[in-house]
Amino acid sequence: MTHPGIGERRRGQLLVAVLTLIALAGCGTDDDPAVPAAGAEPGVATTPAGDLPVATPDEETPATAAVDACALVSRKDAEKLAGTPLDDPLEKPAPDRDTCTYTGPVTGPTAQVEVFVGPGAKKFLDIERELGHELTEISGAGDEAYAEDGTVFFSKGGVWVSIRLVRTDDPAKYRTALTALARTAAGRL
Repeated sequence: MTHPGIGERRRGQLLVAVLTLIALAGCGTDDDPAVPAAGAEPGVATTPAGDLPVATPDEETPATAAVDACALVSRKDAEKLAGTPLDDPLEKPAPDRDTCTYTGPVTGPTAQVEVFVGPGAKKFLDIERELGHELTEISGAGDEAYAEDGTVFFSKGGVWVSIRLVRTDDPAKYRTALTALARTAAGRL
């Protein structure tokens, strides 16, 4: 049995509860950035996220803007390093192409040469260091250069480059050729 007016009273209570929650949700923020939040250190300047400068592609570092990864390591260079024929890279030619990948034909053998230019190459090196991989300094390849199994990293004029060889053979077999290619590519940078 239903009592008259109970449904209306519950709807009214529900409406009051919803309005109270909405009102309370707006009480925890202050839209005035000049007033520091409770617990904030005085004298520390903050910038609203919408006011942060955003770099546009036209504002890239001039040194990296004109570097084509496939020009640093040609297909002929990559084939010499890998010791096998490789396919042309899938990437379209561009003056600011920051990656280039030469892959072995589907008929084999398994081979791939990857070239990274710019911040991606530096990040790759940083990750290798964080993982504790053994890096060996190499000379004659730019301002700073390192090698590990299957990969070399070098910097010249503030531009980082990495060249990685993927083969199923022992990486030591390719160490000399990889170091020589790093020196050649650094000379082109």
